[in-house]
Amino acid sequence: MRTLLYFVFILFLFSACFPTKIAPTIKDDKVMVAKKFKKGLPKRSSFIFEDPKNANEFYQYINNKFKLNDENVGWNVPILVNDTKYYLSFYEVERTTKTINLAPIIIDAALEPNDHIPILEELYTSRDGKWYVVLTVSDDEFKDCLKEGYSERDEIVVLLRQLRKEYLATSDYRSLFFKK
Repeated sequence: MRTLLYFVFILFLFSACFPTKIAPTIKDDKVMVAKKFKKGLPKRSSFIFEDPKNANEFYQYINNKFKLNDENVGWNVPILVNDTKYYLSFYEVERTTKTINLAPIIIDAALEPNDHIPILEELYTSRDGKWYVVLTVSDDEFKDCLKEGYSERDEIVVLLRQLRKEYLATSDYRSLFFKK
């Protein structure tokens, strides 16, 4: 029985890893202040969703959907909601999950008294990232249109959800030229 406990303890010790940073999981979308989501983003309310596609695919989607010809694609893209012009800006950001792995640390610590150099040093931590698209919307007066209490906020969020669904369902962005 005692050997079984030692075996379970050693197995747990060698398979243990502790997360130090965890990337959030956003099921569909979320409206929150961008700066609270990721440092370096503006202090504006934003529409955030996970991006399972490759880098710059959202850029290509917006470029083709709004026929921008690679000019001012990420900033102040004009969109219409209830015949009112708003301006859409977006950011593609990565959030990482970082973990500390105990097994390599313990192995290198055990080898250190025998004058061995650390051989598993690059395995001490591991990182895994998720990409997100962060959308902000402003009006002609540069007001935050996704902020609680803005008169057209709900209609704008509905449009952004439609954009997200269309983006995730589209694989060939050139086909967007033929859609209205």
